Amino acid sequence: MLPPAESDRLRVVLVNARNPLNIGAAARAVSNFGFHRLRVVNPFEAAFREARSAVGAARVLAEAEQYGSVAEAVADCAFVVGTTAVRHRELLHPLRNLDGDAGKIIREQLQSAPVALLFGSEKVGLSNEDLSHCHWLLHIPTRAEHISMNLGQAVAVCLFELTRATTPDKTAEESTWATAGETERLTGALLQALHASGYITRETEVFTEERVRRLIRRLSLRSGDAEALLGMLRQILWKLKSEE
Repeated sequence: MLPPAESDRLRVVLVNARNPLNIGAAARAVSNFGFHRLRVVNPFEAAFREARSAVGAARVLAEAEQYGSVAEAVADCAFVVGTTAVRHRELLHPLRNLDGDAGKIIREQLQSAPVALLFGSEKVGLSNEDLSHCHWLLHIPTRAEHISMNLGQAVAVCLFELTRATTPDKTAEESTWATAGETERLTGALLQALHASGYITRETEVFTEERVRRLIRRLSLRSGDAEALLGMLRQILWKLKSEE
């Protein structure tokens, strides 16, 4: 098991889960491996908190936090990892296998900052918009003929591998990473500037927003750097508006 401080920093986020029993099974896996922070984004039924599949994990399910969007669910996290079965989709993020160094990287982040691990709906997984909030993607290697896993199983396998990962200690001073909320505010300011400059058009708005969000997250900014860039962009926006 992870030290209490590290396990407390992990947020398991279920996005658009369709079956309350799967949410219950995921809550059970969270409890099995010593974690307790479960978040759900737009669950299909409000009755998920009564799922009988959450054997021994009633508290995790009762205390699960509910959000209306991925952005809100990961706002306090400095590192966001999305899970994917890959299939035939074009991936615009770095992809790591669960049996590689993924667990170690996540453990390193957990030593000093909150981390979100995202799981998509049972049928379609995470959307491109959901993925735009991620720093990179995680894949559970399965046989090509049967790549899909039950949601509860996927959560259990990922958390088991995470608890097995080992990593050297770091001091808290080494990693004051920007949270997702800070990078989202920076993204919003940059998008406003791009709109004001005419760079973004109606035809390119959705594509550019996802691209800009991915770009900002790839920078892996420290909190102070994100705040400095946000201040610069706000000054640029103020100047643009004053000259209108």
